Amino acid sequence: MNPASISLIALLVAIVVSMISRINIGVLAIALAALVGVYAAGMKADAVMKGFPATLFLTLTGVTLLFACAESNGTLKGLAHRAVRLAGGDRRLLPPLFFLIAGVVSSVGPGAITSVALIVPLAMVIGERARVPHLLTALMVANGANAGNLSPISAVGIIANTKMAEAGLGGHEAKVWIANFVAHSLVSAVALWIFGRASATPERDAAVVELETEPFSRSQLFTLVVILAWIIGVLAAGLSIGLGAFVAAAIIVVAKAADQKLALQSVPWDVILMVCGVSVLIALLEQTGGMDLFTSLLARLARPWSINGVIAFVTGAISTYSSTSGVVLPAFLPTVPKLVAELGGGDPLAVALSINVGASLVDVSPLSTLGALCVAAVRDQGESQLLFRRLLLWGLSMSVVGALLCQLLAGPLARF
Repeated sequence: MNPASISLIALLVAIVVSMISRINIGVLAIALAALVGVYAAGMKADAVMKGFPATLFLTLTGVTLLFACAESNGTLKGLAHRAVRLAGGDRRLLPPLFFLIAGVVSSVGPGAITSVALIVPLAMVIGERARVPHLLTALMVANGANAGNLSPISAVGIIANTKMAEAGLGGHEAKVWIANFVAHSLVSAVALWIFGRASATPERDAAVVELETEPFSRSQLFTLVVILAWIIGVLAAGLSIGLGAFVAAAIIVVAKAADQKLALQSVPWDVILMVCGVSVLIALLEQTGGMDLFTSLLARLARPWSINGVIAFVTGAISTYSSTSGVVLPAFLPTVPKLVAELGGGDPLAVALSINVGASLVDVSPLSTLGALCVAAVRDQGESQLLFRRLLLWGLSMSVVGALLCQLLAGPLARF
């Protein structure tokens, strides 16, 4: 068996293990890359290690550290409380407000997991008081967070855009964000129409919610100013996202506005290791020819006219049980140009957008971190079990919904 086939088998093993176990796939991927690269492909260890994405590592670490500082000193929680007060106690405004708050918080940097972890406990308590169904609250928060998850300055957005740039599809950050936001907005609107109408009664619509908030401390205000300056620097002055985030985090820590130890403990090192580890294995595939073989296998599943829907379904089905940011995006986005060439047609950008959207829409499943956080926020055991089943059905159905949406809309959005 040649090195290309062996390296592809190693990738497939990593994907399968990520779907059936809780092992950090980054560790396994690096181990497989070392074994295959050195012993099957005859490469030197240094050549294998060159596949480590140092730039991506620094960018992810910087961004997540910055928002870990904001989370550790209560700044993000304070923002979420104030945002909820915008509903003015009107129950009908709460579900769309949950979506918007989660979307905005996720977009400015923390990403979906941090946003859901911050918002869903508060949203569930408020939703229970106002008699908003648990399922509707969970879908609004999780989809809202995922809607903003691919912004250019969020952790997962950085992963998607970096991998697309490596595949020759850089410079489309706005379209990546917009396509994902539109898809999640559409499915959330359907959820609101279905479950909002089903739960509407005069008594429930009259329910109001009162929420007390404490004033921002000096440390929190300082943190907000620093983060705002970082965002302006990135968007308006071309500041490096990752290095700028390190500077901003250092300023906050030096000013003693956040606890460095707590912030470092809050950085999602497991996710960073997972993304970087899989990237090492993908780099090995590219060197051994395994990526070309992987692309050929994918090309057999579709035709040029159906590739957007097919790739969205495949990535969605895998992402239901695996990690979107750590496994699916790093594994599939690099295949796009060769996949389109193998098919003899198709729009590479539309295919990449379909991978992003298809893999993301299913993340409300309780088998994913977002769905699990929503289930954990429900205090009643019977209600949490019911929410688990409903979110699982909804998440699984999104693999089909995502395929249909991408088949219909990915092409027009890519050409927009």
